[in-house]
Amino acid sequence: MKTKLWSVEEIIRNIEQETLFEAQEQSGEFSIKIARYVPFCCTAIHSGSKLRPELQAKIALNEFQRWYEEDPFTDLFIQSMPITLVGHDSRYEYDLNRSPEDCIYTEAWGQQVWKKKLSNTDLRISRRKHANYYRVLHALLKKLEEKFGAALLYDIHSYNYRRWNRVVPVFNIGTERIDHDRYRKSIDHWKTELSKIQLSNTHVDVAENDVFKGHGYNLAYATAHFPHTLVLATEVKKVYCDEQNGDAFPSIIKELQQQFKTAILNHASVFSQEFGNWQPESKLKLLGKKIDSTLVKVDKKLFSLVKHFELLASVNPTNTPSEKNKFFRSKFTQPPQFTYQPIRFNPYILKQELLSLRVQDIEDISIRSLYESTVNSFFDKIDLLRTLNTPRFLYNSLRYFGRPSAQDLRNAAYLLHLPPIPGAARKEPIYDAKQAREMFTSALAAYGFQAKTELSNMVISKVMVLNSKQSILIQPNAHFRKKELLALVEHEIGVHMLTSKNARKQELKILQAGLPLNTLTQEGLAILAEYLSGNLSLTRLKKLALRVLMVDRMVNGVDFVTCFQELHRDYELDANEAFNLLTRIFRGGGFTKDFLYLAGFVQVLRFWEEQHDLGPLLTGKTALAYYPTLVEMLERELITPPHYVTNSFIHPAIDKNDPLFTYLLSGLR
Repeated sequence: MKTKLWSVEEIIRNIEQETLFEAQEQSGEFSIKIARYVPFCCTAIHSGSKLRPELQAKIALNEFQRWYEEDPFTDLFIQSMPITLVGHDSRYEYDLNRSPEDCIYTEAWGQQVWKKKLSNTDLRISRRKHANYYRVLHALLKKLEEKFGAALLYDIHSYNYRRWNRVVPVFNIGTERIDHDRYRKSIDHWKTELSKIQLSNTHVDVAENDVFKGHGYNLAYATAHFPHTLVLATEVKKVYCDEQNGDAFPSIIKELQQQFKTAILNHASVFSQEFGNWQPESKLKLLGKKIDSTLVKVDKKLFSLVKHFELLASVNPTNTPSEKNKFFRSKFTQPPQFTYQPIRFNPYILKQELLSLRVQDIEDISIRSLYESTVNSFFDKIDLLRTLNTPRFLYNSLRYFGRPSAQDLRNAAYLLHLPPIPGAARKEPIYDAKQAREMFTSALAAYGFQAKTELSNMVISKVMVLNSKQSILIQPNAHFRKKELLALVEHEIGVHMLTSKNARKQELKILQAGLPLNTLTQEGLAILAEYLSGNLSLTRLKKLALRVLMVDRMVNGVDFVTCFQELHRDYELDANEAFNLLTRIFRGGGFTKDFLYLAGFVQVLRFWEEQHDLGPLLTGKTALAYYPTLVEMLERELITPPHYVTNSFIHPAIDKNDPLFTYLLSGLR
């Protein structure tokens, strides 16, 4: 939402009409945001430090002295909330937490405030500003009580703790002027939610009426005029900045933003059901559902920068067939020397353009974090391609994709030691590339997808999806067993093509660009689709295990030739398959991505077994690590549910797999 400059009368009129808006009072003294009408609001009345020009020559305190007693960054703690009211003027001009008669200091905290006496005009302007805030607060709380029967006001402040000669709490709730008989349970619940907050290198404790008692005018006014509104005056110890010099600690501010959001949602949801008439299906319904204009701008620009970024296409060698022939002619002794297409972007310029994105201006902390992580992931991928075919490529691949963990290696060893499944079909019909293309074309039509299928020598694996070109590439010389081909259809069309199509239908394009390390989840979903369709084989699982093993060998310095000999001799893998598997892993200088297939499958399989909804993961190129944020975005209608859903997820056919499969998969951890 675009911030408007409105008069107090305009702000009040829009509240009365239940308009969604974001506005600043026309003289800039406070701002208000209403992204959704919900039974709670948040205030940060001392977060500002602005002083109008005619008072700057009269004040006796310098900027730091004023800052010291203000509540910097408290507006950020509530930024994700749907209704916020934030003061921008310094409390030394007029203090919103004091009554109209006493809101202008002559002396404060032992210091003389003014070196020149304020004129009657000065006093009148400041008191009018004070009154303006309370006119808007009154209209807001009146609307919330009328609409919901009861309301909550989270009144957020901060305090300096070094002046205390004892240990003081990170959070203090002032409740002396609250009806304890009525609200005791809700006060205790708020204390519990605050106690769950975890801050880096800081022990979090919560107290009631310790350093402050809750005697501020914000609380007093709301309590006196609105009998069904609970005000929770909450003080935050300034552990998030250096109170002696004003330096901020951004990581702690971010932790407070994220965890305040969770605490408020948990608390407000329970309160509104107990005291009001709001019965939300989910506490996420307490958040705003309108996409703010900054988010749209960042999303649009991000996608414009990376929409042609195709990592897998860039790391595919251009000379695989000829190098394979050389390798085979040398009797598997001459390692391939792969070449690649030049990358089609300037890494330094692309990084600069990504850095220029105003991600920090996205209001909601969860969504901002999602975009921050996505931008950072593209930095890593840019470095990966920038070092293509150099010794640094492996380092950058490890930085982005990682390497097999001890558990990954145990899972691989477990699968590789399994004996053949008794009675498993040893001979199946074989399909060539043209027949495979026909089957893929038929599957595309069944889903209603418009996409191309092509025979191409430019792919290492038998089949590859190019999302940016909406095409499926098939190796011309590839051959497929029937079950293998059906599994690839599920894998490539039922997941990879499907999530790409779903992403294209989203207003926000971040799911088309791809969330960080979406490979883990997307490949996990794709192999789950093979399993749920009844087309997963032990042979397929063993090949995934071999990828894990070979990535580990490569990372530990074992060369292509030695790895090939191990696959071909010790694991009896066909020479062509062994070469193709290792080409995937050694390309570029060491591409560790392939170990993620098995790890992703285990993760997604367990997630599915716990009966989680897979729908949010199908909305685009998603990652399981961001599942809660995806659910939130769906609840808030920032993204839409998946238009297409994988057939095997709707109609699982696990019984088509060998009955032993369920038991075998239970051994994966």
